[in-house]
Amino acid sequence: MNALEPFRAEIRGWLAEHLRGEFAPLVGMGGPGREHEQVELRQAWERELGAGGWIGLGWAQEVGGRGATLAEQVVFHEEYARAGAPARIGHMGEQLAGPTIAAFGTQEQKDRFLPGILAGTELWCQGYSEPGAGSDLAAVRTRAELRADGWHVDGQKIWTSLAHLADWCFLLARTEPDSQRHRGLSYLLVPMRQQGIDVRPIVQLTGTSEFNEVFFDDAVTAADNVVGNVGDGWRIAMGTLAFERGVSTLGQQIGFARELADVTALAGSDHQDAVVEAWAGLQVLRATALRTLDNDASASTGVEASISKLLWAGWHQRLGELAMTVQGPSATLTDGGLSELQNLFLFTRSDTIYGGSNEVQRNIIAERLWGLPKDRA
Repeated sequence: MNALEPFRAEIRGWLAEHLRGEFAPLVGMGGPGREHEQVELRQAWERELGAGGWIGLGWAQEVGGRGATLAEQVVFHEEYARAGAPARIGHMGEQLAGPTIAAFGTQEQKDRFLPGILAGTELWCQGYSEPGAGSDLAAVRTRAELRADGWHVDGQKIWTSLAHLADWCFLLARTEPDSQRHRGLSYLLVPMRQQGIDVRPIVQLTGTSEFNEVFFDDAVTAADNVVGNVGDGWRIAMGTLAFERGVSTLGQQIGFARELADVTALAGSDHQDAVVEAWAGLQVLRATALRTLDNDASASTGVEASISKLLWAGWHQRLGELAMTVQGPSATLTDGGLSELQNLFLFTRSDTIYGGSNEVQRNIIAERLWGLPKDRA
């Protein structure tokens, strides 16, 4: 018997037992363009996962995780997908904020923030992009000043996923007023539920609003809520982005597989070649993620995340186009709202832009991997 089968059976059994009754409506819910679905129940599901010990599966045991192997984490994502479990609302905390705090934070920060993530009781958002600093993150203008009562933050972040639900934000702010580019930035942990923060939804083509503008007007966070040293924010932020290329990419592919299954179910014989090509592309995404995760960190070229982004953004966008093609003329019609496949098509138009545009990712690969001169445009 495969050594992983008992673990697989444990996960499968737990999901079967818990995705019923109160949580039965969550099957297949959430994901890009659909984050508005069953929000309160999905928040409760995060707490259920936490109580079951399924959050922080790959975290080290000394910080409260289960210390699962890579193979075990892959198995978890496979079974989570097969069960039709909902898209995670706690992704930013479990996959980004938590690992960053565990790697770079003080013991006091670990003790304060990691338990809430593991329990699914505190949600996080990421404060990186700004109106003038999206793909060019080093152009951050949000500033923070240390005063007697803590850090005072002023500025604006944009495209902040699920900021309207988040309890905390990990953000990059300029703490040295005359600094430029990568220097003088600090990585702050800021409570979202305070008078100095205004969250405004951004209405998308799909009519939903999972992204937000966030305005900081003299928002305050404690003096010790800076991760790493003051002025060392760029290094910490790059550490967070490195975690983003980890097992979480396999979780992302859960939703991709579901969407491909929906498209395949509608595809007639005229579209079989395109469906097979899409299926093969998804296997490439999976193989790339597994290969990246299996590589020794010391062997990293620093472009793995950019390669992954280029692959999945283009693939997902083509899947959205295929979703329209297989429906024929009916794809252009609505009956009081968008269908799931129409939503898929509209949302994927943004895939090659958000999270760092494809043009920026190609520049990163050219400069860091091939040593080409920096783009002067």
